[in-house]
Amino acid sequence: MSLDICFYFQVHQPWRLRHYTYKDIGHAHDYFDDAANAAILRRVAQHCYLPMNALLLDAIRAHAPHFRVSFSITTTALQQMVAWAPQVLLSFRELLATGAVELLTETSHHSLAALHDAREFAAQVRLHQASCAQLLGACAGSFRNTELITSDRVLTQVAAMGFGGVCIEGAERLLQGRSASHAYRFSAAPGLAALPRHYRLSDDLAFRFSDRHWSAWPLTATRYADWLQSEAEARAAQGGFIGLYMDYETFGEHQWADSGIFAFMRALPGELLRRGCFRFVTPTQAARATPADAARLDLPQAISWADQERDTSAWNGNAIQRAALARCYGLADSLRNMPGAADAAALLEDWRRLQTSDHFYYMATKHWSDGDVHKYFSPYESPYAACINYMNVMDDLAGRCGQPR
Repeated sequence: MSLDICFYFQVHQPWRLRHYTYKDIGHAHDYFDDAANAAILRRVAQHCYLPMNALLLDAIRAHAPHFRVSFSITTTALQQMVAWAPQVLLSFRELLATGAVELLTETSHHSLAALHDAREFAAQVRLHQASCAQLLGACAGSFRNTELITSDRVLTQVAAMGFGGVCIEGAERLLQGRSASHAYRFSAAPGLAALPRHYRLSDDLAFRFSDRHWSAWPLTATRYADWLQSEAEARAAQGGFIGLYMDYETFGEHQWADSGIFAFMRALPGELLRRGCFRFVTPTQAARATPADAARLDLPQAISWADQERDTSAWNGNAIQRAALARCYGLADSLRNMPGAADAAALLEDWRRLQTSDHFYYMATKHWSDGDVHKYFSPYESPYAACINYMNVMDDLAGRCGQPR
């Protein structure tokens, strides 16, 4: 009886836009709200990044060489750490120096380029790898796309880049009755291991942990380990894999310190290792252990880890989102052909920051539970205010690269 456990954490901060009006178009090219971005990054650093990095470093040292975790850290987050929280960058470097932490590759600017522009997608993957090497002194290993967006078309691009494993959402419509506690392979790219997120067990921490109306509240490390052990016992014959993937801000930001989340995570590695039936792995280790003849998955339609639908509707589900995406990616050729190295580089960076998926997420018009989540993260009064602000910025950017406003 054995079960591989993969803890993977997403670290991301967008470049949020300032209030940009119609009157600013053609006159002001400073699009980003540095004051808000700095304040949010410093707050999250204090609540999450610094205390959680310290906790994980202690756990790695206490349980060496058995405890491992993985991260993907977007270039946009790294840029903001350099500017406003260099101590966070140093703490991540210290974690990586242990050899017990794997970095995953993704798009540098947390973009939707995989769905809209293959050339830009490849460029952002290379840029992310370079950013990690330069700022963290580490090369990224396996792949995760923005918001775990995956499809057969995306996978063929990822396979061509030479990756061995991809983190995906363990959605029912993808698995079609198969277990989320296994690694698979893809029909469209058999060389890639499919490493599914066990969304129920992941969301127990990411969303339900502090919910006093939840039947399992308060969740203890012992009880959570019991659930994982039940998975291990159910897969005793062939082993298994459980991907526990979540936003890093789960710890201390979404689930506050007084919820007990830090104490829970401090106790969990030892509780699991004590039982003798768990092995902590990184995505690359899990990918290498996935048999070549593992069952195949088909993804004719894109899936993600967002919202109840677990598709791409969080970013392109309505007309205003689709119009904004078309406007954004419609500038690609003009930006690639810009003369003047310095001006072109600045424009390209602005455009990439404007590709970040958060901008389109703020424009979602969903209702019920998913709508509440969108409102929680959005700095705008409404999705329409988000769209108007964004399109004003895009009009100015279009003018700067020679297109009609």
